[in-house]
Amino acid sequence: MPNANNDSHTTPSTNELSHVQRRAVSELLRVSPVADDLARRFKEAGFSLALVGGSVRDALLGRLGNDLDFTTDARPEDVLKIVRPWADAVWEVGIAFGTVGCRKSDFDIEVTTYRSEAYDRTSRKPEVSYGDSIEEDLVRRDFTVNAMAVALPEKEFIDPHNGLEDLAARILRTPGTPEESFSDDPLRMMRAARFAAQLDFEVAPEVVEAMTEMSGRLEIVSAERVRDELNKLILSDHPRKGLRLLVDTGLAALVLPELPALRLERDEHHRHKDVYEHTLTVLEQAVDLEESGPDLVLRLAALLHDIGKPKTRRFEKDGRVSFHHHEVVGAKMTKSRMTKLKYSNELVKDVSKLVELHLRFHGYGTGEWTDSAVRRYVRDAGPLLDRLHKLTRSDCTTRNKRKASALSRAYDGLEERIARLQEQEELDSIRPDLDGNQIMGILGVGPGPQIGKAYKHLLELRLENGPMEQEAAVAALKEWWATQS
Repeated sequence: MPNANNDSHTTPSTNELSHVQRRAVSELLRVSPVADDLARRFKEAGFSLALVGGSVRDALLGRLGNDLDFTTDARPEDVLKIVRPWADAVWEVGIAFGTVGCRKSDFDIEVTTYRSEAYDRTSRKPEVSYGDSIEEDLVRRDFTVNAMAVALPEKEFIDPHNGLEDLAARILRTPGTPEESFSDDPLRMMRAARFAAQLDFEVAPEVVEAMTEMSGRLEIVSAERVRDELNKLILSDHPRKGLRLLVDTGLAALVLPELPALRLERDEHHRHKDVYEHTLTVLEQAVDLEESGPDLVLRLAALLHDIGKPKTRRFEKDGRVSFHHHEVVGAKMTKSRMTKLKYSNELVKDVSKLVELHLRFHGYGTGEWTDSAVRRYVRDAGPLLDRLHKLTRSDCTTRNKRKASALSRAYDGLEERIARLQEQEELDSIRPDLDGNQIMGILGVGPGPQIGKAYKHLLELRLENGPMEQEAAVAALKEWWATQS
């Protein structure tokens, strides 16, 4: 049955549709051996099987990977009986939700029983009930572009909600009404923003309206599911598009309230950079500097680096606006928000550290840092140094080309100095010139707080003066020890 909203579609040309269909054929031919083999086994057991959802969408877009999603009328226990003798490995992590996972050759496969799921007003987990037809299964899908299937092994294309037309038009709609879809699973509102960012699609006006009106329903979804969707959005090719949609619909106020808070009001007397737009630009510029694929730590740091500004904003007497110590405040806020979203301790630590350090370079000025200051910069950044380089460079969004060029040259100079010192002194592993055992032997004392103080004193000397010969280090230790009571 067609979507009731389809009357307002802008119908794509025949050429557009035939182009995506040709791409789909070539993609499906590539996975055909494993898909057809599996489908035959289901058919012999008396069940049907169809490639479904994101796999069909991605095939039509020419980007089908090795993760394949299937749907079937077989119940999970029957699916297990069919795939166990066939697959290289089988896992049952999602079996409570009707999904059996397996691996065959290079393909990761999920087979899900036809189902319908819905939240009640207080549940954080969907209640699953199984269906008996693929049409019933497709109508519960989140968006029409994910509500297409290819029945196997016949390769019959099933598209009851005109998903192919929406795909060609690059628009996100829901199979039924958006209100029904988002009531079934409120996380779909975030998925709309995520798919907009991943696919660079537009979201239909009625879907945006429902997202705005129903944004409060997201509160019943677990922090872990929200976090996972946010990560996928941030790691997409067009994160600005998805983040802006979260902010404009009010979803960000629940997920990441620090982001809309960056839209600081401006007036004719107190002009300053739009922190919200600046942040989105910094994120995009950080993405451009990535060298080995999407970097969640770098992207989160870019997104959160200025969240301390609203709390530290001050209007100075000369008309300027200041944000003193916003990096320190921002680091604490970053730790708090990421902890609430159930990020790992390691990720929280790394992102918070980058936020705290993102302004450090601006004390470098025109290159007057001492070698000691450079050593401390490297020591404090530790394994995050490369990301700190990228974040600092991304943080320059000025339209003043002369200023931007001067900042870039200054940072080039700092990186060159770091490289020279690293070559001379092994900066990546800065430590005192004497280790703990040597300190205890020289001072003639056992383990205790004084050894820690001695170690810290020698580390400060190392940072300040560079490497010392052992004789000089011993003399410095004894000189310090003489001052201790």
